[in-house]
Amino acid sequence: MANLYDEDVLAWSIKQAALLRERRWSALDIENLAEEIEDVGNSVRRELGSRMAVLIAHLLKWQFQPQLRSKSWLKTMQVQRASIARKLGKVPSLKSALTDNDGRQEVWDDALVLALKETGLHEFPDTPIWTSAQILDPAFLPR
Repeated sequence: MANLYDEDVLAWSIKQAALLRERRWSALDIENLAEEIEDVGNSVRRELGSRMAVLIAHLLKWQFQPQLRSKSWLKTMQVQRASIARKLGKVPSLKSALTDNDGRQEVWDDALVLALKETGLHEFPDTPIWTSAQILDPAFLPR
């Protein structure tokens, strides 16, 4: 069964779903199933991190390039906040990712890369300057 996993993960997943529905426990590829289930959780966390990085990058641009503020930036922040709120509503355990210091720093670093690419500025703070609550607050805009 592991060979099918390596050769065609889609065919493998269809086969595993069928075996689960048939309750054929001994035929399941347990190790790869566990890995795939963990990957689902990791994917959800990556999506949250990606959306947070885009949102933070726009907040940084808003603060550090006031002369270039636009409705487009506002719309991007609005869309990211709404998407994040929906995801947190569907997956409440994701809220812990917002308070994990290592995760927050990683997201901040990703946001810095985005902001630097889009602005060419190098004066962004190296560590988070806003709380997750501020970042996600629809009314929050930095200075």
